[in-house]
Amino acid sequence: MTEEIIELRPMLEYESVRMWLDGLRQHWGGDPAADDPERLPILEAFCRHANVDPDGIIKGTTMVKDGENRIRIKGREKYAALIDEFQASVEGSRFKKAKWGNTVRSFLIHNGVLLAQGMER
Repeated sequence: MTEEIIELRPMLEYESVRMWLDGLRQHWGGDPAADDPERLPILEAFCRHANVDPDGIIKGTTMVKDGENRIRIKGREKYAALIDEFQASVEGSRFKKAKWGNTVRSFLIHNGVLLAQGMER
């Protein structure tokens, strides 16, 4: 049995993507999607790699417990490993690999999922 390939909507239709871009805008100013036009295609490539949409990533890494947002440790570990795997699969320089991995980490961080850079397992 093969896993069904996810159908992705345009990235800006996902609430988690809008939250990420709003967080970047508040932190850095400007228009994050225009300032770095690779941002959304990188996240989309990661979603295809992980076979999950952006909101699904956040749902898999966070939960509300006792009225507070909490991190799902296993979910965070799963996505940290997937980001490392994704980053390693990127063709090109170490700089490009790091940028692609850090772009996805930024998406998680701005959605409340704290990650160490290049987490060790």
